[in-house]
Amino acid sequence: MMKAPNPIDKHVGARVRMRRLILGMSQGKLGQALEVTFQQVQKYEKGANRIGASRLQQLARVLDVPPAYFFEDAPTGDTRAPGFAEEEVQNNHFVDFLSTSEGLQLNRAFAAIRDAKVRKRILDLVVSLAAIAE
Repeated sequence: MMKAPNPIDKHVGARVRMRRLILGMSQGKLGQALEVTFQQVQKYEKGANRIGASRLQQLARVLDVPPAYFFEDAPTGDTRAPGFAEEEVQNNHFVDFLSTSEGLQLNRAFAAIRDAKVRKRILDLVVSLAAIAE
């Protein structure tokens, strides 16, 4: 039986993936910089393999972020009051989406639109389409 990845390891891996995608770097290119295979990078990104302290420092240097970046918004394991669990699930879903190439492309394209009125119209359109899809 395979053990499920630790939530912190999954979060750190997702942050590695998100930063790599933001930089437009392939898993192979990151692997070369770390002197590991792209398969190892995949395992890091999925949280299947833990990232040690020295490797985390190396990742931070290669991805040009402080080591603390990988832990931003990390799950704490604290017991939450009833009613707040939904917010945590939504935030994880949001981070998961931003970690995809589609999420990154959408954000880059939207940010490139300079006209605030056009951005507002696009937002209204997306909200109305989401309401129809429910």
